[in-house]
Amino acid sequence: MLQNTQESVELPTDVESVEKTISIIELISSGGVAGQVIIAVLFLLLIAAIYIYFERIFAIKAASNVDANFMNQIKDHVSNGKIDSAQILCAQVNTPVSRLIGKGISRIGKPLADINTAIENAGRLEIYGLEKNVSILATISGVAPMIGFLGTVIGMILAIFELANAGGSIQMDVLAGGLYTAMTTTVAGLIVGIVAYMAYNHLVVKTDKVVYQMEANSLEFLDHLNEPS
Repeated sequence: MLQNTQESVELPTDVESVEKTISIIELISSGGVAGQVIIAVLFLLLIAAIYIYFERIFAIKAASNVDANFMNQIKDHVSNGKIDSAQILCAQVNTPVSRLIGKGISRIGKPLADINTAIENAGRLEIYGLEKNVSILATISGVAPMIGFLGTVIGMILAIFELANAGGSIQMDVLAGGLYTAMTTTVAGLIVGIVAYMAYNHLVVKTDKVVYQMEANSLEFLDHLNEPS
């Protein structure tokens, strides 16, 4: 008598999943010389962008600090004929607005058109000083993503080269490592580009406010000179 027995094969229900983690330092160090050079260049660009931003933001903040009573004092001195006192006040304040007004005061006695031209020329120099090195931020914001993309292309070429030398056997760890390295340079380039772009736009807005302040005070000074005595 044959007795059928059913043998059940128990399969393990709990499959241990091994999660592979990799740090940023490991990604950079495994990227080869080309990847490390590109990351180093992007890091230097980031440091330069941060330095330019804070140096300019402090300079613009100092340039925008104008006393609310400054123009009233200037107009009082000019109305009373105290030209020397007005020039001394402009020299003591030492801001773009005070330098423009001081340039206009030094031309008092000449035609109003000549005074206006002198103030405009001085204003161009002040704006040039306010925008010092700001264009570098715009350059970094455009160049950094392209440098990162260059690293991506180099990483992809190296990954394909490794696969070609594998003799037809595709090793996923080699391919994945190459892709990780390639994408790292792109992410780094985008981060540096975004930071530089935001810093550039913020400085442009701050500079425009100072330029508007300079124009408003210059017009107020010219209007005061044009008033009938």
